[in-house]
Amino acid sequence: MTTDIEAGKVNCVIVKDLSRFGREYIEAGRWIEKTYPALNVRFISVTDQFDSKTADFSEKSFVVPIKNFVNESYCRDISGKVRSHQKIKREKGEFIGAFAPYGYCKDPENKNCLVIDSYAADIVRKIFSWKIDGFSLGAIAEKLNVRHVQSPKEYKKANGENYNSGFHSSDTPKWSAVQIKRILTNEVYIGNMVQGKQERISYKVKQRLDKPESEWVKVENTHPAIIRQNDFDVVQKLLQYDGRASKTSDSANFFSGFVFCGDCHTPMIRRVNQYKGKKKAFYICQTKNKGGDCTRHSIPEEVLKRIVLKEIQAYTALFVDYQMIMEELCEMKVSYDQVIGYDTQISKLQEEYNRYYSLKASLGDDLKEGLISKEEFDDFRESYGRKCEELEQMIENQKKLVKQMFEGGVSATVQLEDWKKSLEIKELDRTLLALTVDKIYIYENKQIKIHIRYQDMIEKMKVIRRFYAEHRTECRKEVG
Repeated sequence: MTTDIEAGKVNCVIVKDLSRFGREYIEAGRWIEKTYPALNVRFISVTDQFDSKTADFSEKSFVVPIKNFVNESYCRDISGKVRSHQKIKREKGEFIGAFAPYGYCKDPENKNCLVIDSYAADIVRKIFSWKIDGFSLGAIAEKLNVRHVQSPKEYKKANGENYNSGFHSSDTPKWSAVQIKRILTNEVYIGNMVQGKQERISYKVKQRLDKPESEWVKVENTHPAIIRQNDFDVVQKLLQYDGRASKTSDSANFFSGFVFCGDCHTPMIRRVNQYKGKKKAFYICQTKNKGGDCTRHSIPEEVLKRIVLKEIQAYTALFVDYQMIMEELCEMKVSYDQVIGYDTQISKLQEEYNRYYSLKASLGDDLKEGLISKEEFDDFRESYGRKCEELEQMIENQKKLVKQMFEGGVSATVQLEDWKKSLEIKELDRTLLALTVDKIYIYENKQIKIHIRYQDMIEKMKVIRRFYAEHRTECRKEVG
């Protein structure tokens, strides 16, 4: 219409009221007071009973600008109230999006709650499972496309939702690596609500800007989880190392993202040699391979598989033993407070906390006596306060871990059933590797250091085991 007005094809503009014409009073005023008169265009607002052809000077110069200003103020006020209301809902963990994330749907009885969509949730589980198995993002997308699984956009439309993604898509939307990564990194699938990732520049501009992660609103355990926390954590680690697929396969190399040089700590790379018709894979230091200052640290893949499986099996037996100890401690009516009092690590952290707390408390006297300046007082107080907060959090985490194990045994922290699978297999598979191992360091002469997951829990179980060994006889006497 603007083009037609400027071309002289339109000589009169009629609106219901001024608020429908525009709520930005400067822009609206420019059109009504300058542009239309210059183009000899008549302007009529029905509800406001304004006609530029018959209006007097006061109406044109005062009444219309004031009404436009009021309209914009109203719009600004409403926008502020809506933002405030949405912020409160986010902080409560209520879902405020127009469309539920793929894998969920809105609860028919409460649109701010999410419930699981069984069909889409199964697809999400497959996506996570394939990633743990080592498939690349592109390979996972291709698997879904080959199986004719509808993309999230098409699935929503097929279910009657008028959904238009903010992302560019083709005429026939298919799964892509970008969509797969978006699903794999979304905490909504472990039951957490993360919102407020973007915000509009202002109520006048529809454009949205990404907010820093520190400003996102995250509320945990707001709805049923589709993916276990353990599996989600494994996938984040795999994505972090960005395991590359081999040239002949859509899946990642077996130890991709797990094996590192013990000296320079760079990822090891996989090489394959063929001798007498047989292929043998091995890993070497990436730095050495590029001509850097390190050694090969070479180790055959099959040898590494056997060593890692044996280590996993040893820890599995240890966890089973720990579980039996926890069950016996419960029978002996031992409380977790007794173990916390016995835990030297917690005691040392508490002593360190008390020391920094005392140092912080004595700063006032030091300032009065002139031992430190006001600037030093502020610096020390901030430093000691920050250290106290860190230690307090560490102590709380240690106590929480002990409490979790007393309430739910080893299984409260470790997915024990996943570990027990290692006792039933003869060859290590990548899924078990991803669920149990954090990192593997290779040194010269095939020396290996395996970092098993749940190291904090393992250290805590050692404390519980020592407590059990020292108090077993005494506790049994009390029970008897």
